[in-house]
Amino acid sequence: MDLTTTYMGIPLKNPIVPSSSPLSESVDGIRRMEDAGAAAVVMYSLFEEQITHESETLDHFLNYGTESFAEALSYYPDLPTYNIGPEEYLNLLSQAKAAVDIPIIGSLNGVSTGGWIEYARRIEEAGADGLELNVYYIPTNPALTGAEVEQMYVDILSDVKASVSIPVAIKLSPFFSATANMAQRLADAGADALVLFNRFYQPDLDLEALEGGAAPVAKHVV
Repeated sequence: MDLTTTYMGIPLKNPIVPSSSPLSESVDGIRRMEDAGAAAVVMYSLFEEQITHESETLDHFLNYGTESFAEALSYYPDLPTYNIGPEEYLNLLSQAKAAVDIPIIGSLNGVSTGGWIEYARRIEEAGADGLELNVYYIPTNPALTGAEVEQMYVDILSDVKASVSIPVAIKLSPFFSATANMAQRLADAGADALVLFNRFYQPDLDLEALEGGAAPVAKHVV
């Protein structure tokens, strides 16, 4: 039986493409998925906000106490203790590409226009065969309209498409008021594939414990 197909324009030996999971966090896990029959693998997401948070934390500790005594002005922690940024993710992607024969699709979750473009380029340079955009924006500004939120998704996709040459997929939110229309707009903006989003983490308030948290929802389907 011929199971060959294409996804994002990428030829696949079958339509089985595992989405991001803990298995994609190591070369061994990615190799195991290939051995089990996966035709391609989507990496776990690179989160721009995580990189930004780590950078700010590093800056705090590099400057903390620098005026306490003279020697502190030249103090820096050892490199292994503050080696942050997307390098670990990009190195894993490159190693996975060298270890398996199936396509590797990077996944990006950004928070700024510059971040979407910069990290999309770096994922492409690391050897990714495609890129999946994980856009999830919580509109807390009461002055922001639904149309403006939807346009934000279109603009992000357009900016990334203009900055890379690999195919780009984008995940769909289940909360668009006109999902079919939004899908068409994203396709018109250049999306090579659309993914039905599944695993949103919604804010959850415990009124008894007076604590905030996140409540996962159902799994997604590609």
